[in-house]
Amino acid sequence: MNSTKSHRPDVFVIGGGIGGLSAALALTIQGLRVRLYEQAPEFGEVGAGLQLAPNCTRILHDYGLLDEAVQLGVLPEHMIMKDALGATELTRVDLKDMERRYGFPYLVIHRSDLHGVLLRGCERAGVELVTGARCVAYENIEGGARVTFADGNSDEAEVVLAADGLHSIARTLLVDDEPVNSAYVAYRGAVPFEQVRANEVHEKDVVLYVGPHCHFVQYPLRGGRMFNQVAVFQSPKALAGDDDWGTPDELDHAFEGTCQEIQKGLPLMWRDRWWRMFDREPLMKWVTGRIALLGDAAHPPLQYMAQGAVMAIEDGWVLAQHAGAQGAKRSEGGSGIDWEVALDAYEAVRPEHCRRVVLTARSWGALWHHVGVQREQRNAVMRSRDTYDYAFMDWVYGPTALKPDQEPEMFTAIPLDSVEV
Repeated sequence: MNSTKSHRPDVFVIGGGIGGLSAALALTIQGLRVRLYEQAPEFGEVGAGLQLAPNCTRILHDYGLLDEAVQLGVLPEHMIMKDALGATELTRVDLKDMERRYGFPYLVIHRSDLHGVLLRGCERAGVELVTGARCVAYENIEGGARVTFADGNSDEAEVVLAADGLHSIARTLLVDDEPVNSAYVAYRGAVPFEQVRANEVHEKDVVLYVGPHCHFVQYPLRGGRMFNQVAVFQSPKALAGDDDWGTPDELDHAFEGTCQEIQKGLPLMWRDRWWRMFDREPLMKWVTGRIALLGDAAHPPLQYMAQGAVMAIEDGWVLAQHAGAQGAKRSEGGSGIDWEVALDAYEAVRPEHCRRVVLTARSWGALWHHVGVQREQRNAVMRSRDTYDYAFMDWVYGPTALKPDQEPEMFTAIPLDSVEV
């Protein structure tokens, strides 16, 4: 392990991804001593672009990190949905008006850039960062929790936050379940903007093309110097139960017949790697003793609402707010935080919100990928939407709830069969 341990921490965070780093930072800001363990030999993130809605940029502002993130990303002007077959516009959101409504911007940023912003924030705040430490077991002990690592070493703290991802070991303490395979796969490709300029792409917008069992996303990154593309499709091999699924030949076949805008973008996708899309059934219990789940360990979503990283950031902020409300009363006995109270408050509000997001992401993905009459009905519904109608967004983009009674009402879905086409 790479570590400079100097004191017994109040909190361990297991996992150095976006959720783990943001939770460690949030708790440190509240005066707690935090040690974060990452299994990789060094910190880093893979992937390409992320979309951060106002419910996330609001928290980055609270951490004092929003300006740095904005400098590394792009504040797009519109979010536009188009039909993937004919490229006709279905609806759009004015993101500048959205910022006025919610008080904070909609930001697109490279995943590694956001990770770097949070990592530097942790370093400045004094989070103790340990790499090369793979956690293999969690257990509750008197007055705290213990983690054990692959090398046989163990460590103890008052609380352990398990931000250990889709295949979380800590989750097995609470439920015996497996990831749910959606049979969809994502290809990504982030390239210098000069490579796409001739394709007449939108330079200042997030554009989504929705099609039969597929969709395609495009938006700029890194101040407009880079262009991000994501191609998602349903894999026939996955539906047939084959192990080798989501391969490049399936990518090309899935987008046959789509518009020229997509055809120009497909050759630029990375073809040596792809991401199979899984989620899990919503879990309403996240805490056992002094061990709590956070991020994808608790609520891995499908990507359709662009809320995966956002929910993880919200998790850490909410827990830190409840711990900080008590004020750390440090003594030789520890932090002085009543963790039962803080963890109960965390579990009282976050699982329900994340359940809504996980299930809405599933239905949103189904909506994007309709075929036949349902596709025509969806297009009609989208065309009828007013640009400045936020009825479908207020429940998720507004301030993050700290208590159950602060959770907004869900939106009311429009039944597609109520539309004549």
